[in-house]
Amino acid sequence: MAYNNDRRDNRRGREEGPELIEKVVSLNRVSKTVKGGRVMKFSALMVVGDGKGKVGYGMGKAGEVSEAIRKGIEDAKKNMHTITLSGTTIPHEVLGAFGAGRVLMKPAAPGTGIIAGGAVRAVMEAAGIKDIRAKSLRSNNPNNVVSATMEGLLSLRDAAEVAAVRGKAADELKA
Repeated sequence: MAYNNDRRDNRRGREEGPELIEKVVSLNRVSKTVKGGRVMKFSALMVVGDGKGKVGYGMGKAGEVSEAIRKGIEDAKKNMHTITLSGTTIPHEVLGAFGAGRVLMKPAAPGTGIIAGGAVRAVMEAAGIKDIRAKSLRSNNPNNVVSATMEGLLSLRDAAEVAAVRGKAADELKA
């Protein structure tokens, strides 16, 4: 029997990107009662980032925890976005909103650290933001809080981007 060598495992030749930071934000167990008893299912909300400004989040659902986490990581890797950073913090104050979730994020001086709650903290650590102050307003549902945090981070613009949109030089904006 002849083997097709071209179809062998190509993972060796494929170059993997930088090591990604994977964080479990929330694990949820739901049960459905059927004739034979209860059927358990799990959902995992995952955040994945490279620690250098790229971050994404995803949801995985499965019959086992490990499988739900794996699916969540795959989904998060598909939804990666680049965040505008200013050193180790964000360029300006921003309010992210998604559903009933609101997250207020403020830049902080170097050495402040991440002052944020669990779901927001996971996104910040994965994105590589070291100094920030954040407050989760209204909803504390992890799905909405993570989505609101991402909405806020994606709306960030630095001076160069704003100047390009206005058709000016970056140093003209401060005047």
